[in-house]
Amino acid sequence: MINEARLVEPCRSCRTIQLLVRQHYGRSPYWGAVAEVPDALGDSDRVADLARTSTIALLSAFGWSGKVRVNSEIPTRQGRSERLADLAAAIGSTHHLCGTGGLRYLDAAPFDTHGIPVLSFHGPVDDPLWRWARRSSSLWALSKIGPVALADQLTAQ
Repeated sequence: MINEARLVEPCRSCRTIQLLVRQHYGRSPYWGAVAEVPDALGDSDRVADLARTSTIALLSAFGWSGKVRVNSEIPTRQGRSERLADLAAAIGSTHHLCGTGGLRYLDAAPFDTHGIPVLSFHGPVDDPLWRWARRSSSLWALSKIGPVALADQLTAQ
């Protein structure tokens, strides 16, 4: 489980991530927004902390101002789809977006129980940003079009 995974050398790992991100995205006109993500990592040795921190930094770059909830504090049922549906219901989700990979294993019935429709997510095929989405990262997209345009595209989907 991710909450049990730890880094052997957290300071060195974070520094390596910062250097790699700078190497790959440092020439982007949106470097300031991209740099906030690895710079937020800190020196925790817990992978879960790093995942949470980097996700919040990325969402903040898009202007997100929501509240983070710890999923271990939310009562959920066993089963992959049941757990995800219970988490979605606990945060007041009105829809669940699911990519083609997730649709292969997701059971929509637990979402139906909560009245949460499962929607298939497909990015626009004719847009170069989305054509490579399966092979790229959110930092790549952020570096290509910037936080405002990326947030607009994500909310338009």
